[in-house]
Amino acid sequence: MATPLGNRAERLSLVRALRTVKGRREQGRFAFEGETLLAQALAAAFPITEIYATQAAYDSVALLRELDARGTPAFVLEPAAAAGISDVVTPSGIVAVGPTRLRTAAELVKAEAPLLVLADVGDPANAGSLLRSADAFGCPRVLFGPLGIDPYHPKCVRGSMGAIFRLSLGVAGPDEFAQVAAAAGLRVLGLASGGAPIAGEEWRPPFALVVGNERHGLGAWQALCERAIAIPMTGPAESLSAGVAGSIALYEASKNAP
Repeated sequence: MATPLGNRAERLSLVRALRTVKGRREQGRFAFEGETLLAQALAAAFPITEIYATQAAYDSVALLRELDARGTPAFVLEPAAAAGISDVVTPSGIVAVGPTRLRTAAELVKAEAPLLVLADVGDPANAGSLLRSADAFGCPRVLFGPLGIDPYHPKCVRGSMGAIFRLSLGVAGPDEFAQVAAAAGLRVLGLASGGAPIAGEEWRPPFALVVGNERHGLGAWQALCERAIAIPMTGPAESLSAGVAGSIALYEASKNAP
């Protein structure tokens, strides 16, 4: 049976801190909200360590009662307290907590499957879209640059639509990545406006696709790329968002992979 949390301010303070990069790194965990993400986490066998819910949500969402029955710590909050740990304007009344799971760059380059590199992508919506596309197009590994968005930023988690529970993630800078990529024989392809047309790319494995920052492009990561590829545009738009461009490239890679 779910435990009424009452006024346990310290526990709520710890969960509220998970809205920040500092809090997530210090605690080694993150929070995510809503029934949809909860169902995705369960389907992926992702470990859920705590659940916080309003009484109304607990009574109406069977997954909460199922997790409670399995022994996952579940706490009932007053609506105002639930809103205080939420990151959204209209809280669902459900906040779950699970561990952050980051691999090293050396671990991520080992497999033959494609690797997506977010070279300091700064917009959490773009990052979330790219995680979702990586999951959709057979790219199970994603490396984040340390100067960009944190992989477990709440908006990134929501935008991934559950992909974050299935993908292998890591954080590393260009120097560290260059060393392990070379040791693994990884071809590194950069997405850049001045590159060769993407239609001509052979996508020979193993390879990494690098998507740059929204304003500064590949930046320091450009020197790592043995080849730059571009998505030709026929309309007057100046550019595509990082999320859209990276998603198109991932689709092309999946379509043309040997």
